[in-house]
Amino acid sequence: MKPETQNAFEIYTRLHNFFGPVNWRPPLSAVDELVSTILSQSTTDLNRDRAFDRLKARFGTWEAVRDGDVADIEAAVRVAGLGRQKAPRIKAALQFITEERGELTLDFLRDMPVADARAWLTQMKGVGIKTASIILLFALGMPAFPVDTHVHRTTGRIGLIPPKTSAEKAHHILEAALPPETYLEGHLHFIQLGREICRARKPNCSACPLRDVCQFAQTNAVGTM
Repeated sequence: MKPETQNAFEIYTRLHNFFGPVNWRPPLSAVDELVSTILSQSTTDLNRDRAFDRLKARFGTWEAVRDGDVADIEAAVRVAGLGRQKAPRIKAALQFITEERGELTLDFLRDMPVADARAWLTQMKGVGIKTASIILLFALGMPAFPVDTHVHRTTGRIGLIPPKTSAEKAHHILEAALPPETYLEGHLHFIQLGREICRARKPNCSACPLRDVCQFAQTNAVGTM
């Protein structure tokens, strides 16, 4: 392995040993994951799930959501916040898939290279590289590494991505640095690290299992292991 790849895998291994194996929910369908991820923007996981459940309970099928009134969709997802943005984006995404494919499915993406599948998904308004990567990884089992704010912050502080690297570029750097079989658990462990220890404000470096290899901790003279 290249030095940077070996370092990334060591960090992944430490996080795995520190946090333990991930007990992740069964995968959603790709269309479910698309809607769920749009709902997740700027809200909590709890409110995302509430909005998702209310949307399915109100409409029953994604075809009904696609053909439904935007105001009714907005009312169903209001608990997730930003309903005026999310409702039309969900409807438009479902319409786009139907217009392009003739049915509401994204399973065909499995037969495409990751870069092409991501490019296809990001044609939809409100679907960026992070949302596309989440759909590919979690719903379709494809080797894409999503980078959210926690992943971007933690990998930047550790030094896995260069300073001032954009979140979009970070996707490609981390995909090159880590083996595909680590993507799902690695993504979730970096999120857990960011939420519990490497917070945006007042990171708890003394509790971090990576403090002896973290550039941020070294620069700020945090005690090493």
